[in-house]
Amino acid sequence: MKKYLHALTILGLSLTLTACGNLKNSNLANNAKTASNSSTKTYQTTDTGNNGYTVLLKNGRYVTSPISGLTATDNDNSVDTRELERGLIQISKKVYSTNSYVFQEGQYITTTDAHEWLSRKSKDNKLGLNPAEGSKKNYNPYYLEEIIEQNYLTGSGSSYHIGGISIGLAINSIDYYQKVKDGPQYQATISRAKQKEFGQHAAEQIVQRLRKRKNLKTVPITVGLFAKESMDSLVPGSYFLSGTVAANSSKIVKWENITTQSEVLPTIGNKKAINSSDASSFNSFKESIQNYFPNISGVTATLRYEDGKLVQENISITTQFYGYEQIQSFTRLVLSTAKKYLANDVPIEIKIGSVNDIQALVAKETGDNSYQVHIYGGE
Repeated sequence: MKKYLHALTILGLSLTLTACGNLKNSNLANNAKTASNSSTKTYQTTDTGNNGYTVLLKNGRYVTSPISGLTATDNDNSVDTRELERGLIQISKKVYSTNSYVFQEGQYITTTDAHEWLSRKSKDNKLGLNPAEGSKKNYNPYYLEEIIEQNYLTGSGSSYHIGGISIGLAINSIDYYQKVKDGPQYQATISRAKQKEFGQHAAEQIVQRLRKRKNLKTVPITVGLFAKESMDSLVPGSYFLSGTVAANSSKIVKWENITTQSEVLPTIGNKKAINSSDASSFNSFKESIQNYFPNISGVTATLRYEDGKLVQENISITTQFYGYEQIQSFTRLVLSTAKKYLANDVPIEIKIGSVNDIQALVAKETGDNSYQVHIYGGE
């Protein structure tokens, strides 16, 4: 749960905080820990594997972004957070090769920057990217909810320098607000067309501001526009546009459409699955394990598609048993059933657990049938 710090002002803000926060009620916080400020810099790298980026460590520590977790409002949706970061890395791979660049969380956008940019534009804050509130009859929603930054560096040994920056702009699809304090909650729906219009304009402004900094004048900057889902959504939002500003430029010449979809199975009501074949495979998997072990509370799956193709499937199985041998036996059943019914060519993660904790994990990271199994407290 987010912790909020009150009574923070825009001017003179220079804080290192330890929780997430929002700006809608004049709150500001983040969940980043400050990296070592030692004058002698030493670097190490750690390989993430599976065609991912090598991660750069400073003085033996993972370097976190000072703006991580900072949001404009408390329209919290936990399912968006991971996809916001993961999706930006996927966009970045098309611009900054994993063979040539190493990854580090963003270090150039400060907490002061993010606080000003995420706030509403006003006489006291001309850098605000969200519009002035307007009137009770003509309310202007908070469009920009969150900014994330990722850095891609080149170099070796004790010498690394910035080679590219990626920025993700999380834009609300619904803004929740009150006309009077402690009054009823209202919703302002933001269309995709408006998300696109606002996002492209905000991206250009951010790029222009970064270009004014001496050390960022010739660095390529990639921007992704992310459409957040509603607060009660079971599926995460997704990126829908991306563009890159070339070195020595301040304008994104070409925006690329991104087609990413997510869904939860089984579907609710009369909603049709994105892919009937994938839905049928999951239903066969679900029915098979439920027939074998009747004391299962629920089986759900979250599927992600890119350009219409399944690229990830995560399954959650909630059990009502705790016996050691029951878990061992059930996990073996899940493994064999997954190999029989689920796709062979996509990464799959299956979590088995009770309401309170995870009991076992069955997963494969690559598009093959080489599952890894881990039973917590067991083999």
